[in-house]
Amino acid sequence: MKINVLYEDNHIIVVEKPINLLSQSDNTKDEDLLTIVKKYIKEKYQKPGNVYIGLVHRLDRPVGGIMVFAKTSKAATRLSKQIQNHQMKKEYLAIVNGIIKENQGTYQDKIERLANGNSIVSEKGKEALLDYEVLARNEKSQKTLVRIQLKTGRHHQIRVQFASHNHPLCGDQRYGKQDKTQIALYAYQLEFLHPTTKKVLKFQILPPKIDHWTEFTVSKYVQ
Repeated sequence: MKINVLYEDNHIIVVEKPINLLSQSDNTKDEDLLTIVKKYIKEKYQKPGNVYIGLVHRLDRPVGGIMVFAKTSKAATRLSKQIQNHQMKKEYLAIVNGIIKENQGTYQDKIERLANGNSIVSEKGKEALLDYEVLARNEKSQKTLVRIQLKTGRHHQIRVQFASHNHPLCGDQRYGKQDKTQIALYAYQLEFLHPTTKKVLKFQILPPKIDHWTEFTVSKYVQ
């Protein structure tokens, strides 16, 4: 699989994760982005032996968008620390079922990860925090386009929180309606400090015009 490389230097590589591709390998043994990036680096630079690529964050399999990988262990450590300190800004676009009346808001819940691979809102869980902003509403189809900034990184956080607030993501076959469409969630913007130069890096890419995304002209609402 050919990957879309948004940025690369000696320390990091920023790529677009295609929808329905694993971030890293699991027991399905299906193709995954981490392995693809390693292969890309190995072939591009004709590196012998194993290639080091550090995975510092993940996206759910059905979700596409921007991911950064570390090319050195030092870069991996520094990027991971940014995530722990909430310095890495992850913004998502989503289309949810129903009309959200407020123009912006915050969801603050506790999310518990279950043994079956799902997550739920539960008092036994860990704090989950996100901010959202309504970008557009489609009264006819009763859908809302939102921009989301994650403050914490819980398992399936965006999907679980919006579903628990009665606005499940369109196309979410796990926490929403059982339809055959692609989940309308995309990691469209990533901002962080370069692990060595400390320069602010910001990347943006829009979701593909498929399924629910065809109902909104997303480029009108994001810059």
